[in-house]
Amino acid sequence: MSLSSLPVRRALVSVSDKTGLLDLGRALAAHNVEILSTGGSAKALRDAGLPVTEVSDYTGFPEILDGRVKTLVPKIHGGILGRRDLPAHVAQMQEHGIGPIDLVVVNLYPFEKTVASGAGAEDCIENIDIGGPALIRAAAKNHDHVVVLTDTRQYDGFIDMLNKGGTTRAQRFAYAGAAYARTAAYDAAIAAWFAAQTGDFLPDSFTVSGQRAEVLRYGENPHQQAAFYKNGSARPGVATAVQVQGKALSYNNINDTDAAFEAVAEFDKPAVVIVKHANPCGVAVASSLTQAWKNALRCDSVSAFGGIVALNRTLDAATAEEIAGIFTEVIVAPDAEEEAKAVLARKKNLRLLLTGGLPDPAEAGVVVRSVAGGFLAQTRDCGRITSETLKVVTKRAPSPQEMEDLIFAFQVAKHVKSNAIVYAKDKATVGVGAGQMSRVDSAQIAASKSAQAARNAGQDTPLTQGSVAASDAFFPFADGLEAIVAAGATAVIQPGGSIRDDEVIAAADAAGIAMVLTGMRHFRH
Repeated sequence: MSLSSLPVRRALVSVSDKTGLLDLGRALAAHNVEILSTGGSAKALRDAGLPVTEVSDYTGFPEILDGRVKTLVPKIHGGILGRRDLPAHVAQMQEHGIGPIDLVVVNLYPFEKTVASGAGAEDCIENIDIGGPALIRAAAKNHDHVVVLTDTRQYDGFIDMLNKGGTTRAQRFAYAGAAYARTAAYDAAIAAWFAAQTGDFLPDSFTVSGQRAEVLRYGENPHQQAAFYKNGSARPGVATAVQVQGKALSYNNINDTDAAFEAVAEFDKPAVVIVKHANPCGVAVASSLTQAWKNALRCDSVSAFGGIVALNRTLDAATAEEIAGIFTEVIVAPDAEEEAKAVLARKKNLRLLLTGGLPDPAEAGVVVRSVAGGFLAQTRDCGRITSETLKVVTKRAPSPQEMEDLIFAFQVAKHVKSNAIVYAKDKATVGVGAGQMSRVDSAQIAASKSAQAARNAGQDTPLTQGSVAASDAFFPFADGLEAIVAAGATAVIQPGGSIRDDEVIAAADAAGIAMVLTGMRHFRH
């Protein structure tokens, strides 16, 4: 018999997600396909008046162990795995009364959703599907003879093929590939959950998986292909967001929005973060979002043009009016008032994303980056400091106001590409130096941009005058500190740990500024 185009005569249907099930069932019935089914799937089909045979009636073996064993029997798996082109297989199937199964429709117990809901361990384990993956893998292996559907979005295309007389080998091959990808992702989610329960975030075998949410127009550049994948995590962010309005997100939009939202979640009081090319160009904490926006924008209004704006509170109309005053690519917030949505609706291309919550900066997790031949994995940078954990190493201790600004600046520096220097005053950035090969360059660039921001505001005095400064890593020499002093900063926060710490501290004392050490570095590459 030809393997190119095959009809479907018998189908096994066992689905957790009933979306589209009745339409599929009606199409199968219309083509006189015998439907074998289990549990809730069988009931849904039967209630719709469709002919269906319970698997237990077909196999002569009842469902046992609270439904844990339903399809793990030879009559089912033999019908799926038997090769119709091998006479020996056909003879054995006939000898044991095993009929061929041409279509397997299975979507798995909702393990990922159960975990995301915060369910307990017992519920999570009960939602680990055993029979489903076995059926899927068997059907995919025997795709020369069997069609396997694992996603409700595949139903319409399959029905169209059914109406045309059957499926081609190329089509079955494509379904098989999708099936193995699904079981791989499912097993990866289960393995990740077990690792998280034991605190082993970096196990011997590490699998990265995700469901493609969207094919993007292109990647970082137009000649690169790209797609956005979701991994089922409940961590609030771009993946959980509802896009209220605006154009489709680009690869760079998604990357920058994630950076902005993770940064703004660092702060407990109303905060605004403006990001451009994955680096904060303005960050502020204030008594209101509107004031935080104004203070953040003042830091670098030039770079803020076409930037990403993240807020850690519900967006109000007054703040929306202010943000709408300049060209903005994306606004991301936990929620937005209806009046704020109406304000932004005037900006048709502006994307408004509402996430439903904030990510927890202290939540453990793993971040992954690809390299040639493999990938790097590390736990998320959950490090945070308090005034109690800091060590004053200069003759002068910071004032209470300086201490608050130092902690704020170091929180911002955590989200700035290394080498990072952040100047801050009154819980607002006044200069950001990012991604330079030299720490001195970062200090000087931030100061230069601060001076330009002051001139743009009609001020003669650079914004860095009287500010504090944060460095994401230690000063290898005193020259970086000296550049900060030259910019007008009065206090510095840095990790310490250089062999020249004494030299750097002496330079701070000579300049009469305060310095505190964190003992914690925040490199971000």
